Amino acid sequence: MAHGHKSDEKVVFVGDSRVIKKTEKMIPKDYSAYPGKSEAFVPNFLLKEWMVGVVVMVGILVLVMSEPAPLGYPADPKNTAFIPMPDWYFLFLYQLLKYPYTSDKYIIMGTVLVPAIMFGALLLAPFLDTGKERRFYRRPIASTLMFLTLIATSYLTYTSWSHYQFELKDKNIIPEDIKREEELRAAKGATGGAGTSGGAKKAAVAIVAPDDEGAKVFAKATCLQCHGGNLKGNPSIGVPALLGIGDVLSKDQILGVIKNGKGNMPAQYDANKSKGLTDADIDKLANWLAMQKKAQ
Repeated sequence: MAHGHKSDEKVVFVGDSRVIKKTEKMIPKDYSAYPGKSEAFVPNFLLKEWMVGVVVMVGILVLVMSEPAPLGYPADPKNTAFIPMPDWYFLFLYQLLKYPYTSDKYIIMGTVLVPAIMFGALLLAPFLDTGKERRFYRRPIASTLMFLTLIATSYLTYTSWSHYQFELKDKNIIPEDIKREEELRAAKGATGGAGTSGGAKKAAVAIVAPDDEGAKVFAKATCLQCHGGNLKGNPSIGVPALLGIGDVLSKDQILGVIKNGKGNMPAQYDANKSKGLTDADIDKLANWLAMQKKAQ
């Protein structure tokens, strides 16, 4: 607006920035005439979706606070018996990558092309399916693709979990999170009833003759990688503790395990020989392990 000092000068509006006040109420359009009887997205549909989302979120928070997820053991890169598994919502992709046509030479197809086609089709669906019909049996193409995707995802998820359970049973492995949770519950049960002062506390098994020549050989042998310097092993993945092994196996039996293996443990004789150990060193090692007995 431009004007001078004179009061009777004509006022000229260069740009009208005034907002027109609307007197009519915003009434949602009537969609009952359309097939499927839809409704306005804002605010009707959006408000319903928001309310459902809030209820689901509150339910998830209640579950998380009532039953916290158990933690496993610290990661061990030397643990070759560990079976990695993704979260449940990625199990179908995990199973898909096991098949020959989506792995090895075709890994790009399994990791890039197939997911790109699936998610790309999901993004383009609103632009490709522009029909006004909302009943699924009147939309054969979209409904068929939806049901095929749902069936394939469910099948791959179920198959992946079934294979995982079979591997655990075949290798006699208890998952780390379950093992850790059982240990925590056992510890709570042991201290919860009688308390720390009244209950009898189990004495820890100590290493026998830590300065023996066999102990020095053990530090160079392959046994150290799995059983650890404290001889406690890792029972959750099938690696037994060597503390108190002398109460179970004799020196000759331990030598037999070293030479022939036992269970999931392969023979370690050649591996120890390649490390520079002699037969005399292996004999000292077996003799020292046979000395590992629990205190009477």
